[in-house]
Amino acid sequence: MPDRPTGLFSPIRIGALELPARLFKTATAETRADAAGRVTDAVVDFYRLLAKGGTPLIITGNLYVTRQGKSAPRQLGVDDDDKVAGLRRVTDMVHGHGGRIFAQLNHCGRQVVPDFVGAPEVVSASGVTDLLTGTRPRALGADEIAALVTAFADAAGRCQAAGFDGVQLHSANGYLLSQFLTPYTNRRGDAYGGDLENRTRIHREIVAAIRTRCGEAFPVIVKMNGADRLPLRAGLDTVALVAIARRLEAAGVDAVEITVGHYESGFPMVCGSFGLCLRHMVEGSMAQLPWLRRNAMRLFRPLVAWVCDRLWPGREGFNLDYAPAFARALTIPVICVGGFRTRAAMEGAIAGGQCDAVSAGRPFIADPFLFRHLRDGQAGPACVDCNGCVGHLGAQPADCYHPQVGAAKRAMLAREDAD
Repeated sequence: MPDRPTGLFSPIRIGALELPARLFKTATAETRADAAGRVTDAVVDFYRLLAKGGTPLIITGNLYVTRQGKSAPRQLGVDDDDKVAGLRRVTDMVHGHGGRIFAQLNHCGRQVVPDFVGAPEVVSASGVTDLLTGTRPRALGADEIAALVTAFADAAGRCQAAGFDGVQLHSANGYLLSQFLTPYTNRRGDAYGGDLENRTRIHREIVAAIRTRCGEAFPVIVKMNGADRLPLRAGLDTVALVAIARRLEAAGVDAVEITVGHYESGFPMVCGSFGLCLRHMVEGSMAQLPWLRRNAMRLFRPLVAWVCDRLWPGREGFNLDYAPAFARALTIPVICVGGFRTRAAMEGAIAGGQCDAVSAGRPFIADPFLFRHLRDGQAGPACVDCNGCVGHLGAQPADCYHPQVGAAKRAMLAREDAD
């Protein structure tokens, strides 16, 4: 393991970019764009609060790089030049508060309910049905993969033109780039399937295309799994994913962020409680599932929530089960997301060499001033891992939907406006 600074509030360099501290806002879907995927005032307001809180690095919710890769309504896109001016509103505002912001680039692949987004067809590395949604994709052709590489590079170029400080490739949680990595979802027999060299080919081609388009100094990071968590299926374990990360580092990636799981894994990526979450889901995104799945979830929701509560209870830093293996193997920064709530847990992970930085999503939704509050030792609205926000993603704007915590957030923001 290389020598690494150990302070949560010490600087860290990601490629050519130096950041003043090591707590970042991870990507969470905003569900605030207009119907065409353009920035609205509500999007700007969402990021304004995070920037006002002093967050050193904000990673946006996933931006689709092609219309085919859109995963939910009111999702931001970066598939066309007409998106650049709106995205510039976001970056200018964040920079005005002294912050930095990366755009997360994504294609959902098979992890989509077609009726939810009006998708005429769904594609993936191979034609493997998603067991959660019942969606069966078709395999991408080699010419389509080449076009997708160009689409990612074009999207990164638009992000650079819009003033973003870097981009993150979403290759985790079972989305398309993750589908190429995982043998269960990649059963190709061509140059993009088979061994690790082939299954990482699209990633290496995308990174090279972005470098050609945006230059060597423009940071490119990757979100990836620490484990696929796909029991009885050909998922990737930590050893294989570390080997993939080493290939990505050699290809020029500037940092990795470690998460866990696919949609088919259940909820290992958002450990906590699930009663409120699943109630919101059956009223929102799951309402678009096929009839049998939709009604089974409505009928068995209390039982499913009970099981999920026991399989994935909340705990701080749950992806520290995986991140240290990456920190030992890589020289680029390793960011760990997953359940971090307290300064002590964050500092302990970094000081112990388990990761170089930590990121969080739900705590920033509950308290957009989280960074400032932790730095200054002040109390703010505290996330209780109810996952109500997760249940609404893609259907309602990202916000805290816990009755007490949400009320505390609204009161805090009212006081902030009054000052």
